Amino acid sequence: MLLALFQPDIPQNLGAALRLGACMGVPVHVIEPCGFPLSDKAIRRAAMDYGEPADVVRHPGWAEFHASRSGRIVLFSTKAATPLHGFAFRPDDILLFGRESVGVPEEVHEASDARVFIPLMAGRRSLNVTVSAAIGLSEALRQTGQFPKAPV
Repeated sequence: MLLALFQPDIPQNLGAALRLGACMGVPVHVIEPCGFPLSDKAIRRAAMDYGEPADVVRHPGWAEFHASRSGRIVLFSTKAATPLHGFAFRPDDILLFGRESVGVPEEVHEASDARVFIPLMAGRRSLNVTVSAAIGLSEALRQTGQFPKAPV
C-alpha cells in the first residue's frame, strides 16, 4: 500500500503526508510538478523529525507515475460515487489524492481503477487533503490487516 499525492500545492500538507507515511510505515509518492520547491522549509517544519525516515518517491509527471505503478489506483475524490467504507481495499492499493486547489484532471480520473469519497455532513465541501489521506489510509490499513502493531 502507498500514498500518492498528485501535484501538491501546499508544502505543509506534503510535510504532514510525509509524517503520516513515516508513522504508518507507508511510502509516499509525489507526482510533480508541485506548486512549491520540494526543499521548502515548510515541508521540513511540517514533517518535523519524520522527514528523513519517510519513504518518498518522486515522479516527474503523471505519465511516469502511471507507467511505474503496481496495484490499483484508488482515487479519493469529491466526484466519486462509492463511499470509503463501502469499498474493499487490497494490500497493494495506491491511494491517490489530488491537488488541494483543483483535484486531478479528467485523464487521472479515467486512469484510476476505482474512485471513492469520504462521506461528509450535508453542505460541507471537502476536508484538508492530509486529513483525507489519514482517514483513507486508516480504513485501508484496517481492512487489509496492515495497521501498525502497538509497541509492547
